[in-house]
Amino acid sequence: MEQEALSAALGEPFGSFPAMIRGWGKVRGDAVALRDATGELSWREFADQVERVAARLQSTGLQRGQSVAILGNSGIAYAVLFLAAVRAGGVAAPLTTSASTQQLAAMAKDSGALHLFIDRAKLDELGEEFMPVPQRIVFDEQLDGWMAAAGSEASAFDPAPSDPFNIIYSSGTTGTPKGIVHSHAMRWFQFAATANAVYAPEAQALTSTPLYSNTTMVAFLPALLAGGCVTIIGKFSTLGWLETAQRTGTTHTMLVPVQYKRLMEEPQFGAFDLSSLRLKYCTSAPFPAALKAEVLERMPGGLIEIYGMTEGGVTCLLYAHEFPDKLHTVGRPAPGHALRVLDDQDQPVPAGTPGNLIGRSPAMMAGYKNRPGATSEAMWTDPEDGSMWMRMGDIGRVDADGFVELVGRAKDVIISGGFNIYPVDLESELLKEEGVAEAAVIGMPSEAWGETPVGFVRLQPGAPADPAAIMAKVNARLGKTQRLSVLYAIDAMPRSHIGKLLKTELRAIAEQLSAQV
Repeated sequence: MEQEALSAALGEPFGSFPAMIRGWGKVRGDAVALRDATGELSWREFADQVERVAARLQSTGLQRGQSVAILGNSGIAYAVLFLAAVRAGGVAAPLTTSASTQQLAAMAKDSGALHLFIDRAKLDELGEEFMPVPQRIVFDEQLDGWMAAAGSEASAFDPAPSDPFNIIYSSGTTGTPKGIVHSHAMRWFQFAATANAVYAPEAQALTSTPLYSNTTMVAFLPALLAGGCVTIIGKFSTLGWLETAQRTGTTHTMLVPVQYKRLMEEPQFGAFDLSSLRLKYCTSAPFPAALKAEVLERMPGGLIEIYGMTEGGVTCLLYAHEFPDKLHTVGRPAPGHALRVLDDQDQPVPAGTPGNLIGRSPAMMAGYKNRPGATSEAMWTDPEDGSMWMRMGDIGRVDADGFVELVGRAKDVIISGGFNIYPVDLESELLKEEGVAEAAVIGMPSEAWGETPVGFVRLQPGAPADPAAIMAKVNARLGKTQRLSVLYAIDAMPRSHIGKLLKTELRAIAEQLSAQV
């Protein structure tokens, strides 16, 4: 009956993550809750460690609503720290490992953290002098001895809906990334319904993107809310993922597009048994229609693409296995979510016309930490009813069936000779050419046109490296205002830790290559 009560609680409008962790610890004590390359924790052990770390956080000065910074490789200890911070009444503040020393120090200070949990590898990289907050704990060496004694319990914490749950720092390439604050209510709205409808205590979820990324939360938090098991891969490799999925009987997973692509290209892919897979998610970067189709054909289970932002706003869902004729879209707004398409003057555009996407839902950030100006800029206020909407930063159009097709990022639109050029249109044409594995288009300064499209391709192994011939064939299919001025073949596309294409780095590459001509 207790398990039924916990499952029923997931249907409530608002509930407590800490209460669910404690509850599953009692009901599913011997079942595995967390697993990584070093071992596993049962639900009883997991709940106990969350309590012990939370108790020590409270006894060493953590105040309600104060951040706990975490920096290091993903694994069991990282997961315990994340949820212990929440259990203690604090705010989990995972820091991006790929950031510079200066950025990391600035993020830790911005978060307001009293504690920094860092692993030995990252501390060795940054140096012993890296001490941006008052208390530093090397969690892969000191955590067992640092946490409170076995059986200890933290003081009660009953979160209010508006209490902050976590801060996710954006992956900005310059300056200090912005801290995106999510409340307990937002996280519950995002994941409780998913945990109730999609997961179950028998679920075996597999994560292979970092726990400091909002992407990972899609498979991590709802699986635990449902009392399931999460296996954490610290560093993705195709064979490592395939072996782990087969060995653990993975039922649910989250992968970003570049990971799906690498799996499809893995020569030994067919040698592994993935028959336990029931549902796969994808988010965080453009997911080409052809790749979706290949994943549907070759990997068991359903496939859901999620479109949205860490900041919230509208979330669109594409149930690719149900709508194979809509793979060029990102689906339709999720229940309770609203989408509008506006022009550059914030006026509605005609149906089917590309425009700036804005959205709203109960799943919206509380704001950027310590940046009220940036928070205001990210929002749009409806002049008629005063409702607040998030500017999604994308240009898209909505078809007659309500499916959303992305045209490109607003900041990436190329304005050449007064005409708007959407890189995605050119990239899709490049991908049609034989031997082209990946394609990207950016705008570069032009004296004649203001900007001009410049393309990049990564060729399949063994494909003839003839960018000029590829460009000639593609330009013959494009309109005069769209044509590429140059096409470069590069060995690898620059990407972030979750597979997002870094067009700022492509611009630097283009500048270097053009200077060599």
